Amino acid sequence: MSCIDKSEPGRTVWRMAADERFANPAGILQGGLVGAMADSAMGSAAVTFAAGRGHRVIAVNVEMKTSFLGAARVGSVLECTAQVVSGGNRVAFAEAEVVDGEGRTVARASSTFLFTPREAGDPTTVPSGVTSSR
Repeated sequence: MSCIDKSEPGRTVWRMAADERFANPAGILQGGLVGAMADSAMGSAAVTFAAGRGHRVIAVNVEMKTSFLGAARVGSVLECTAQVVSGGNRVAFAEAEVVDGEGRTVARASSTFLFTPREAGDPTTVPSGVTSSR
């Protein structure tokens, strides 16, 4: 799973191959992994939203809802686009859509993130070019 676009504050795009290691016996990706992908995308969108407003933060997920709308089959490439739909200095509300390589919607998710200020030199600081929702 990797972030392929975070150029716009409050929006990120992630991509992941649906690997058989994470599938059930029917060849369908476990929902928890699809949810984790949406969580990562929304969390990093929340971090870029805050950064776009001049704040260095840790974004902590305080609630999340995921609706599974289709099967993510082994061998497909999933793409998740997340967008902050509303937010301020302490909280952000984000939504995400996960689609397969044929453009079919696999899942939709929404989440609320609480911001905690992050100071320079904080051990939770991540390397340049890497975003974290934690």
